[in-house]
Amino acid sequence: MSIKNIQLVVFTFIVCSIILIMPDSCLSESISVSRQNALTNTVSKVSPAIVGINVIEIKRVRVGRVSDRWDPYSFLGRRRSVYQNRKIHGLGSGFIISPDGYILTNHHVAGEATEIVVTTTDGNTHNAKIIGSDMVTDIALLKIDTDESLPFLEFADISDLMVGEWAIAFGNPFGLFDNNAKPTVTVGVVSNYGVNFVHEEPGEIRVYRDMIQTDAAISSGNSGGPLLNAEGKVIGMNTTIYSTSTNQRGAGSIGIGFAIPSHRISKIINMLRNRETIDRDFYTGMQVTELDMRIKDYLSLDKNTRGVVVNKIYKDTPAYYAGLRTGDIISSIDGTPILKGDDFNVIIYDGIVGDEFPMTVIRGGKTINLKLRLTK
Repeated sequence: MSIKNIQLVVFTFIVCSIILIMPDSCLSESISVSRQNALTNTVSKVSPAIVGINVIEIKRVRVGRVSDRWDPYSFLGRRRSVYQNRKIHGLGSGFIISPDGYILTNHHVAGEATEIVVTTTDGNTHNAKIIGSDMVTDIALLKIDTDESLPFLEFADISDLMVGEWAIAFGNPFGLFDNNAKPTVTVGVVSNYGVNFVHEEPGEIRVYRDMIQTDAAISSGNSGGPLLNAEGKVIGMNTTIYSTSTNQRGAGSIGIGFAIPSHRISKIINMLRNRETIDRDFYTGMQVTELDMRIKDYLSLDKNTRGVVVNKIYKDTPAYYAGLRTGDIISSIDGTPILKGDDFNVIIYDGIVGDEFPMTVIRGGKTINLKLRLTK
């Protein structure tokens, strides 16, 4: 037998002997310690800063349609919609970001609520007020009054965010927080980052910019909860999902969720806490269309040309005074290439009154630089 084999036998004998003489209590403690890891430690540390949010909003909803007896065309089946103001109950998630009771959530959770009740992990409920809210970024800042110093979460620097690193989602899916005042925890990875898209509904435009994608399960009610890294710091706020599983209670996870990144959150909440106005009431005075092969052929453009084409300019508007003209190809805005229509919308819709956007424009085969200033 070789020296190495003898050493291995001796080592194995010693380990087995230690296990055999180890008291049951020590063995149980050893197993318990082995179950603890970075994820369980993070969950234990940050859970007290997670809250459940219940809201009431007054919304104008259509309750039916009736014929107008005085309408001369009513015999043709013309009917008018009937609307009523109704109380709509909603729920979501949030997290405490300061010891004096500032709470972060989504605008679509609580930004237009008339009543907000926050439940903390000690089972207590608190009435919350809205400090400020921004529909476009889908961020709302709330405040509860407290004499205690509350547990809170810190934001991570995500300049070195890595695809594949741990992502831990906390929240209140389907109102489960109300069962025992504890958040639901799901774990996945950062699937992607820097994802941009626009969500439009009648009267609502939300710009989801630089979003973090994760496969950690996020469902209805998770909106407004934090997405954390393994160090227990906030890398984003869970906000929206792609889902093919939907019923009357909401949408379920299929492993494609998105979180607003921490750097975007920090910028907005600093403005909200300082009571700065986030004025989105601007216009550009132009209409654009995404370039396709038909338009490229019509304008005799190279097939590799990317951007949006200006198809209408209104006189005496920001676009007009910027020097833009019908037929211009906008190929970049503020240094960001415009490859498709969504790229244009993400940048422009995310603007604030007074913002200036340098633009690279192709006109008549030549490249020119213009500057668009958003005015009220």
